[in-house]
Amino acid sequence: MYYQPASAEEVREVLALARQQNKRVKVVGGGHSPSDIACTDGFMIHMGKMNRVLQVDTQKKQVTVEAGILLAELHPQLDRHGLALPNLGAVSDVTAAGVIGSGTHNTGIRHGILATQVVALTLMTADGTVLECSASSHPELFQAARVHLGCLGVVLTVTLQCVRQFHLQETSFPSTLKEVLDNLDSHLKRSEYFRFLWFPHSENVSVIYQDHTNKDAYIRDSSALTDGAELMTDFPSQPPSSSGNWFWDYAVGFYLLEFLLWMSTFLPCLVGWINRFFFWLLFNRKKESSDVSHKIFTYECRFKQHVQDWAIPREKTKEALLELKSTLEAQPQVMAHYPVEVRFTRGDDILLSPCFQRDSCYMNIIMYRPYGKDVPRLDYWLAYETIMKKFGGRPHWAKAHNCTRKDFEKMYPAFPKFCAIREKLDPTGMFLNSYLEKVFY
Repeated sequence: MYYQPASAEEVREVLALARQQNKRVKVVGGGHSPSDIACTDGFMIHMGKMNRVLQVDTQKKQVTVEAGILLAELHPQLDRHGLALPNLGAVSDVTAAGVIGSGTHNTGIRHGILATQVVALTLMTADGTVLECSASSHPELFQAARVHLGCLGVVLTVTLQCVRQFHLQETSFPSTLKEVLDNLDSHLKRSEYFRFLWFPHSENVSVIYQDHTNKDAYIRDSSALTDGAELMTDFPSQPPSSSGNWFWDYAVGFYLLEFLLWMSTFLPCLVGWINRFFFWLLFNRKKESSDVSHKIFTYECRFKQHVQDWAIPREKTKEALLELKSTLEAQPQVMAHYPVEVRFTRGDDILLSPCFQRDSCYMNIIMYRPYGKDVPRLDYWLAYETIMKKFGGRPHWAKAHNCTRKDFEKMYPAFPKFCAIREKLDPTGMFLNSYLEKVFY
């Protein structure tokens, strides 16, 4: 059964019906998680009708929203108040509750995953009770519920910490894997939102810097959040600019690439050549663009794809990536599409955050599905997962992985604490599904 409640009371009615009929319940967001985390054979709740902005506090720079609002719907409303979220993932067609519950992240070693921006939330538990959670109200539950996996209850509202609206300048330029790994600390210090793309079967890397176009203004404004200093006036307007165009982005970067990737399903030896050719064609020169922050953070994911994304301790970045490279070189029959995207995130105290108690490096691998066709990937997947586990990795909750409870007990020091909270709030397992049973049993 599929439900679209428009209020907390209607959510309560769905949960009451589920208890009566002994049905399980899953809440679905924007549907961008390439895993089974939101699947169910019971009741499915879509929160799309609960998508209002409830309150904007311009003094505290906080916004309270209903859980079903898409970030794409939130951005223009924050724009009108001169506010912005300090960090975003690549996609904004995701809900506020879903993006925090799955541990969504971007990059920036001074920034946490998106759930660290949450200052309060309300949660309806299996018995219909509504709990308000924050650092001062039900703090242990708050520590768990910011990455909730959809298994603690139904998130009704979320309060997010914002910053003043800002513009970003994005600069990308070519480099080599050796240069980037040998100078990783320097890159991390040089750019606030630094990431890089490695092209498997080559030494090629595209370095991407994203930074405030008015850094001094941002720094002074950020300090005002903690020391009570007088807020600055609005940032000067920045005209958007971009070095991209339709021919290179679509005719070449999408249509030609998809055709060549499809050809490589018959001739796998083409993959390495494709990776090197497209680096030379599209990434072998400096590019710059600038715009309001949410338009730079997000981008269009054009291809159907299989992905994995694990977080390892930040200091293991070089060792792990070089081992992945060596593994691919030792097994030439294993093909890997470009790019391997490498991002960095600050540690936090959220119980099931992949960045729990450690600064982390996220290493995202990808295999495209040209024209919807599946490509051989299992050998690549197994090699990658083996390396990630070796270096203390933790998988992204919204991406595919083969981990079980035994794995998570080793990965997460606070795993028993989260389990105890979940069992107390949902003793009958109303919010479980087959995916979550593998996690908790």
